Amino acid sequence: MRAISSMATRHVLADLAAAAAQTGLPEVEIESVGGVDAAKRVAAGEQVDLVFLASDALSRLAADGHVDPATVRPLVLSQVAVAVPSGSTEPAVRPEGAGFDDAAGVREALQAATRIGYSTGPSGTALVQMIDDWGLTASVVHRLVQARSGIPVAKLLADGEVDLGFQQLSELVGQSGARILGVLPADCAIDTVFSSAVATNAVDPAAAQAVLDFMGSHAAAPIKLAHSFGVPQ
Repeated sequence: MRAISSMATRHVLADLAAAAAQTGLPEVEIESVGGVDAAKRVAAGEQVDLVFLASDALSRLAADGHVDPATVRPLVLSQVAVAVPSGSTEPAVRPEGAGFDDAAGVREALQAATRIGYSTGPSGTALVQMIDDWGLTASVVHRLVQARSGIPVAKLLADGEVDLGFQQLSELVGQSGARILGVLPADCAIDTVFSSAVATNAVDPAAAQAVLDFMGSHAAAPIKLAHSFGVPQ
């Protein structure tokens, strides 16, 4: 069985697919690429059985008939976190509540940073929009550094290219050279729901649906949490 996903969920999906196979469900070969590229390939008619993308992208594919709308379901919740260089090669660990108390602290950090790293995809777009909503674009735009495709923001931090970084928590955890301060506070949180669906050209839609049913079950929740994703309500 073939699947395509964005890069942000590649590790958790690998473990979810392995756990599903252990229950006797079909094995799933998942190709993880940039979310925009994944959506374009599905829209172009490439044969896949399962699609895992940010909810808005998957909704567009459903509206255009590339995935079965009846099978679309939220799979994981991803929160954007803030990090700084660690000054160490030790992998970053999951934060335990440390970070900014409110949006004011985040704004101050943005204004104080020399170079600000952010990711591609919906979370990066949301960050840029938030900066604009705060009226800070003119003062920080020349200090914004977007990570190149396939390069995590943690690497920009580790290499000294930026001194403040924003990326989905699941992408920062376990990366060397970065120290996670915490997720964005509630008054400026950037959350992305990644959803799943059966492609309309799936070879065996019923088997594909069975895999999704497992991935969305309570039994799969601990795997998602272990990868620093939330479970959508």
